[in-house]
Amino acid sequence: MTPARISAFGASAPMLEQSRKVGGQRGFTLLEILVALVIGVLLIALVPPLLSGLGGATEVRSAARQLAAGLRSARNEAVTRQQEATLTLDLAQHRFAVSGDPREIALPEGIALKLDTAQSELLDRTTGGIRFFPDGSSTGGAITVSGPKLTFRVNVDWLTGAIAIVEQEAQR
Repeated sequence: MTPARISAFGASAPMLEQSRKVGGQRGFTLLEILVALVIGVLLIALVPPLLSGLGGATEVRSAARQLAAGLRSARNEAVTRQQEATLTLDLAQHRFAVSGDPREIALPEGIALKLDTAQSELLDRTTGGIRFFPDGSSTGGAITVSGPKLTFRVNVDWLTGAIAIVEQEAQR
């Protein structure tokens, strides 16, 4: 029997030689890298069309968020300037504007809009608004944004002026 030699690392010489042989096959082969790249390219090419087929859910969600942001802007205007501010929604043109702001925000054409507001805030059959007062309260109401598969309701509390987005299933 030959005594085992101990190296500086505490392993015998035969063990070091054996680990070098096994450790010589580290890394990936060119074929493995190419297969991984092909899978990555396929995922990048196939996933976006699959996600866009969700019935316009992204557009509906985005429109609901834009409306909620506009309502919050109108409420902030009323509170900071200490005068009434209104978000006016044109259902026929798919546009809204906040009083005091010259911009009109366009919403996607492929969505359905419905406005529930106080009778005094209706300008005509397709245009109406939600008014905010200097104390933060409002006339209250809701704006419903619908797509083929998804509906969001943007609620405005009349007492506090709080704005909330509620997701609902689309009504058929």
